[in-house]
Amino acid sequence: MVSLMNRTSTEILASPIEYLKGVGPQRAMILRKELGIDTFRDLLELYPYRHVDKSHTSSISEISTATEFILLAGFLGSLQILGEGKSKRLVTTLKDATGTVQLVWFQGISWMEKNLRPGFRYRAYGKIGFFNGEAQLTHPEIEGFDEIKADSSPLQPIYPSTEKLKSRGLGGRQIAKLTHQLLSQLREKDLPEFIPAEIRNKTELVSRFQALQSIHFPETSKAYHKALFRLKFEELFLNQVRTGMIKTQRQKQSHGVIFNKVGPLFNDFYTNVLPFELTGAQKRVLREIRQDTATGHQMNRLLQGDVGSGKTMVALLTILLAADNGFQSCLVAPTEILSNQHASNFSEMLEGLPITVKLLTGSVKSAARRKILEELADGSVQILIGTHAVLEDPVIFRNLGLAIIDEQHRFGVAQRARIWKKAQISPHVLVMTATPIPRTLAMTAYNELDYSVIDELPPGRQPVRTVQRYEYNRPNVMDFIKAEIKKGRQAYIIFPLIEESEKLDYENLMKGYENLKAYFPEPAYYISMVHGRQKQEVRETNMKRFVSGDTQIMVATTVIEVGVHISNATVMVVESAEKFGLSQLHQLRGRVGRGADQSYCILLTGNKPGAEARERVRIMCETTDGFRIAEKDMELRGPGDIAGTRQSGLLDFKLADIVQDRDILQQAAQAAHELLEKDPELDFPGNMGLRQQMMHEKGKTPWSRIS
Repeated sequence: MVSLMNRTSTEILASPIEYLKGVGPQRAMILRKELGIDTFRDLLELYPYRHVDKSHTSSISEISTATEFILLAGFLGSLQILGEGKSKRLVTTLKDATGTVQLVWFQGISWMEKNLRPGFRYRAYGKIGFFNGEAQLTHPEIEGFDEIKADSSPLQPIYPSTEKLKSRGLGGRQIAKLTHQLLSQLREKDLPEFIPAEIRNKTELVSRFQALQSIHFPETSKAYHKALFRLKFEELFLNQVRTGMIKTQRQKQSHGVIFNKVGPLFNDFYTNVLPFELTGAQKRVLREIRQDTATGHQMNRLLQGDVGSGKTMVALLTILLAADNGFQSCLVAPTEILSNQHASNFSEMLEGLPITVKLLTGSVKSAARRKILEELADGSVQILIGTHAVLEDPVIFRNLGLAIIDEQHRFGVAQRARIWKKAQISPHVLVMTATPIPRTLAMTAYNELDYSVIDELPPGRQPVRTVQRYEYNRPNVMDFIKAEIKKGRQAYIIFPLIEESEKLDYENLMKGYENLKAYFPEPAYYISMVHGRQKQEVRETNMKRFVSGDTQIMVATTVIEVGVHISNATVMVVESAEKFGLSQLHQLRGRVGRGADQSYCILLTGNKPGAEARERVRIMCETTDGFRIAEKDMELRGPGDIAGTRQSGLLDFKLADIVQDRDILQQAAQAAHELLEKDPELDFPGNMGLRQQMMHEKGKTPWSRIS
């Protein structure tokens, strides 16, 4: 056992786990491998996932098929070892006045056989299962009545464990003993406070020492909930301080060009050309961009808005602001089709204004490409729109002041970094995404970015009508598509991608395509097909045929999720809609409803979709609000799957849950904001503990910085 005398708190908690009494080298090795426990601190921060009230035991007769976890007390029957190889198991019974239940162990058999004493009284806790109609507890936590200490808390912690750990005598109960052993050696000074006293008092936080004692071994349920609140607040508060400091630092250090005037290009377009009145949300975002670009610091703004909310118009007005101040702009889109569309729309809207728009994609021939590169270098092209081709080394600007990236999740950090090198002073950056980010996720994972939200749709836009139809309704759905095509409209029919099998995807798509040809025979109808196996040129050609109206139906896998705006397409049919995620369904629905005509999204499902799939479909039929859908998606899937945050490590909260703990997050964000307003560098004496904690956690730097 390690001596804890004359050592600082940091040193004690940094002690290797083998030095804790009862661990040793062998157990330490398996704790490291199975639970990532290297030090005393790691063990202290391995929190129980529930507590069992051991003051209340159930009787065996209360067990039913609805029973999940249960605590039982009774006399242990004789021990039997049955089966061989993987089926080898230790079996016994626990008997009380109302009945008998079977207890089974497949791991750690010899240890259990050596330590269990038939005929003695035991308490067993675990998850009830049924085998051949009989209730049984597999790998229960078990303790003899003579092991139960009179002074122990009735709320006993249940820790995560693994079969390997249990086989080495390190089940949940043994981990509880080790944790109890560690806590008994710690003193208040070993767990110093780092949340400033003013914030602790205002939010009525219990001390760290008390919180860590009570999160493991609470005296009462109330003590546990106070400890839980304290530790969740602490995690979220540190996140908000950390990301807030990075944001301040970046703003201080980054230099950007200055757009100090709104000139004739912007004013002329705004007054005479703009085809509609901007929404309040668009005006607000433009004001935020104006403020950013006038400071002399580089703008790094994430612009999120639902499909069709008018992000592109904000982008165009920002480009005109740059041009009025003598700077060039580039807009990078993920596909050729989308780049072509932006270039064509911009050229049309800017016709008659003294500004030049050029398109640069992989398809541009070398003579035309050379001319564009010359014009960029001498400054006669003010706006360059393109795909990844824009990032190539030969593309040199005379004075690039603004880079706009459309659909941010298609671009990697390295690709974005190549844009910065195209100007002596880093250009301002506006990243546009049509995937709404739930507010709580934006506050934690993207807090060090400036982000703007367009949460209004332009006036006159009709919401897409969404309905669910079962497989047996298919003939009616096909008749509806025919009726829409008769009116001169077009339709998308989308098939799911099944990640496990590309071959199966392809077969599904081809089968679906053949079935559709029977419903929609040539020459009355023409169908374009787009899928991931096609060569880029074939895919682009098939897309172009649909864009130009040569084909009335587009059959595709989800490759059309990002991109094309075809105002004439009014029907979106999603096949096997139960196989799609919520945000994916919402993105697909956004491909229709771009014109003045009423549009429809038809979710075709199997006749018996599961409960979660039914919930996704219900939400889609109920609302077209992308932010509400994003929140619901996060509730269903958890924040780790949204927006690539699982890889980030940024949301590795041990206790806090940004879906369930929104109120605590709001309090932590408010406290961190007020603290950094007064003391951005954490220099005040009362904030020294927090500063040291931030230094200690230096490795946890967020990943989502745009530049």
